[in-house]
Amino acid sequence: MRDVVRVVLADDHALVLEGLRSLLGGQKGIRVVATATDGERLLDAVERFRPDVAVVDIRMPYMDGLTCLQRIREKHTGTKVLILTAYDDGQTLQSVMAARADGLVLKTDPPERTVNAIRQAADGQLVFPAAARRWLYDGRDAEPAALSEREIEVLSLVAEGMGNAEVALRLHISENTVKFHLRNIYRRLDVSNRTEASRKFLERYT
Repeated sequence: MRDVVRVVLADDHALVLEGLRSLLGGQKGIRVVATATDGERLLDAVERFRPDVAVVDIRMPYMDGLTCLQRIREKHTGTKVLILTAYDDGQTLQSVMAARADGLVLKTDPPERTVNAIRQAADGQLVFPAAARRWLYDGRDAEPAALSEREIEVLSLVAEGMGNAEVALRLHISENTVKFHLRNIYRRLDVSNRTEASRKFLERYT
């Protein structure tokens, strides 16, 4: 991860925007370079500052967050986009996944989770909250590419943004075992890294 993660924040609610800016202002290695209250101002800020991460409210005036995401993807491939929302329902998750966001941040999440999500996105990880992962499993018994039950457990945690050490701790296995499972997962899903594997896993259910 880079030494300083440069962030643009976009939300049409001044209280949310100020709260995020205040939260991130006290974090080492994160710098808020601009804020925006609507979609058009967000795109202007991204064009001007070329941030590492844009945290974007899904509902904003003039241009919604998902439309902004597509515009950013077209011109600024180096900027990761986290969609910010108060909703964790299936329809919202499907929309965010279809737009190929780098992650979903819930306004109801603890502050430290939002901070971690920004760091993880900047590091190239896909970041989706536990509530989103639970919805993905709800009522669905199909498994992607015939992964084993343990491989699905590993990949679901990776898709949440966990590193190998965190996955090992959660599942009470060694890091080497996690790496072994990931190698098998990459082979079975025909991908080359954890980001591609996470995206394919999540898209399998949308």
